[in-house]
Amino acid sequence: MTSAASPSPVASSAPVRPAPQPRSAYPLFRPITTRWADNDVYGHVNNVVYYSWFDTAVNAHLIDQGVLDIHAGQTIGLVIETQCNYFAPLAFPQTVEAGIRVARLGGSSVRYEVGLFAQGESLTAAAGHFIHVYVDRETRRPVAVPDALRKVLQALAVPSA
Repeated sequence: MTSAASPSPVASSAPVRPAPQPRSAYPLFRPITTRWADNDVYGHVNNVVYYSWFDTAVNAHLIDQGVLDIHAGQTIGLVIETQCNYFAPLAFPQTVEAGIRVARLGGSSVRYEVGLFAQGESLTAAAGHFIHVYVDRETRRPVAVPDALRKVLQALAVPSA
């Protein structure tokens, strides 16, 4: 008589649970002041506000660096993907510090990663990313990331994990 073999171990295919990131993971920070309207009925910043902070932090930096003209520039970035993980609440009144890094810089696209920190905290309260595809303003067809923009983005690039 033969006995049934015990089942072989199966490698887990569960995704790795996201974890808060340290300040050292981000080369640049921009302050964001929360507003009364950012809080929801639960007393903390509503999840949709985090996405606007991602846009605000990155685009304000690009405008400050002179590589994004939102009114007349020929090249614009369109968001094709976005995601956020939440680790700790943020609320009004509070200053948020947005850490910015570039995780991937392609020919016509860039993956920005943004960590949101409560002022002075060492770990992210939230962390996420969005991907811009750079396109011609008129045709909406992908174009190469302009050289001046590429130079600014390279300064924010971090080694891939």
